[in-house]
Order: sequence, then structure tokens, then C-alpha cells
Amino acid sequence: MLEQINVNPSSGEPIYRQLSEQIVRLIVGGQLEAEQVLPSVRQMAEHLSVNPMTVSRAVQQLVEQGWLERRRGQATRVANRETSDSTSSVQLLKPQVTELLAQAKQLGISQDELKKLIDACWL
Repeated sequence: MLEQINVNPSSGEPIYRQLSEQIVRLIVGGQLEAEQVLPSVRQMAEHLSVNPMTVSRAVQQLVEQGWLERRRGQATRVANRETSDSTSSVQLLKPQVTELLAQAKQLGISQDELKKLIDACWL
């Protein structure tokens, strides 16, 4: 799981938010399954070279949102959740696609050119 997560400290987005969004994507995408145990906060912080409090904040946020669960004396696990339309892979990606389309329009890139670019980058 750790190899599938990376953070960009230079990004304008806070690291805890980058981390929590990536964990949600892994859950929705099926790479993290219900009841799967996550690495410890310390292990994640070490792997990502970030402050453990940053990782703890992301994990706590996901616990509050119902994505993860903590049980006293046990490791943090992926929570059992019913999938809904609001948590589908497509819905999670929609804001980035909307932003990409806005940028393409500003740059004068046609829909066909954008499709070709996506196809070329899909590999």
C-alpha cells in the first residue's frame, strides 16, 4: 500500500489532504479492501518522510468520515462501507477532469486534441 501513495510537499494542497484523498482513492478503486489493516502512522510517516502528526491528522479525518476505523488496542483498518454513487471512482475523478477541461479550453486545445493527448498518456 505504501508504494501506491506519494505526497508532494511543494503542492499548494496540504499534505494531510493529499494523503487522505489518495487513501480514499485506493479504497474506492479496490486496492484497499474492507478490514484490510493499514501500516502504522509511524510507518507511513517514515515512508513518506513527513511528520507523524500529519499522517495522524489524515487518518483521523478518514476515521471521522467513515473510511477507516480504529479499535482500541488494534491496528487501523479499512471500514466496511456500502458503495454509493457519490463515492464512485468516476465521481472522485470528476473535479480533476473539470479542471483539465477548463485549462484545455483556456489554452485553445480542441476536444479531439485533448482526446489524443489522453490516449497518448494512457500507456
